Amino acid sequence: MKSKSIVLIATFLMAFFGCQEKVQSQAPKAVQEAFQAKYPGENDPDWEIDAHGNYESHFKIDGIKYRADFSPNGDWIETETSIKKKELPKAIRKAIKDNYGDEHITEVEKVDSATKGEFYDVEFRRKGKNKDVEYRASGEEL
Repeated sequence: MKSKSIVLIATFLMAFFGCQEKVQSQAPKAVQEAFQAKYPGENDPDWEIDAHGNYESHFKIDGIKYRADFSPNGDWIETETSIKKKELPKAIRKAIKDNYGDEHITEVEKVDSATKGEFYDVEFRRKGKNKDVEYRASGEEL
């Protein structure tokens, strides 16, 4: 009886968490038009709504994955792409070595932002919550 209960609970949990994917949505016309103006010729982005109610487009250009965010009224917010640590500018790699030593990096992104301009977002693994540090290409922390 105990094993049947465990199987039943496991099945329920798998079904429940399997349905917890991000909300898929078609973007409003203003967002789609802004996307086309920013990325002409890119015709097949996947759209999601983020936690702030903004629209995230996921797409590829020349095999490279991008994510561009737009407000519901079509204002472009930012575009991110994942890069490898070795692709960071040398000044940032030096700043990381000097200030964070051997901390483990979990993710590196190049970001082009409407408000902050171009910067690099480096995520370090920390106990509890990961730490994001943003850098200019010069190695300066934001």
